[in-house]
Amino acid sequence: QVPVVESGGGLVQAGGSLRLSCIASGLPFDTAMGWFRQTPGKEREGVSCITRSGNTPFYADSVLGRFTISRDNDKKSLTLQMNSLEPEDTAMYYCTACITDGGAILPPSVTHWGQGTKLTVPS
Repeated sequence: QVPVVESGGGLVQAGGSLRLSCIASGLPFDTAMGWFRQTPGKEREGVSCITRSGNTPFYADSVLGRFTISRDNDKKSLTLQMNSLEPEDTAMYYCTACITDGGAILPPSVTHWGQGTKLTVPS
């Protein structure tokens, strides 16, 4: 069983929208869950994190007001609705557990990573 599977990536024009999905059937899911992204040559960036209850989301400043995270604990699924997309959003997107530390969104030191799903927003 694959722990984490992300899907929904694609090519979207600037200003457009896309929804990413993640099924984390291989993870406990009894923790905060989040989305991370990475482009070649850059540090991985925590994009968004949502508490176990789903009541409190956190966002990186770069996506605040444009992205919305949600979760379904019964289905062990995580969603990232992305609006007003920008070329700077181009990256591989991954979901896994998350923690927040002084405003930063970080993965735990030990967690499972999926293959990711790629978003491309041409400039």
